[in-house]
Amino acid sequence: MTITWNDNVPIYRQLRDRVVAMILDGVLNEGDPLPSVRQVAADYQINPLTVSKSYQELVDEQLVEKRRGLGMFVNQGARDVLLKSERERFLREEWPPLYARIKRMDIDLEKLMAQAEKRKS
Repeated sequence: MTITWNDNVPIYRQLRDRVVAMILDGVLNEGDPLPSVRQVAADYQINPLTVSKSYQELVDEQLVEKRRGLGMFVNQGARDVLLKSERERFLREEWPPLYARIKRMDIDLEKLMAQAEKRKS
């Protein structure tokens, strides 16, 4: 898999966000091991210290735990914690301008939701 790094965000932060997305998407589940620091560094051709910094952020956020000699593992409840914080962030940061645009364009929310449901099927 190829990654295109965003020059405006530190790589360790982008890597952290990628792991968070994998947890939210169910690619990584509670109790699953994270890929090793060495493996990620080799796969993405980045410094192992960058990967370690990324993983340490996840540990600090109590989303993953270090098991000495075994690696890093997704904590129980990590997905629920992430869903809660992502929902709060969405409602605080993304929803207000999106809602304002919907209102400005005079789009009916019920029709919009019905259309979205149709496209899912």
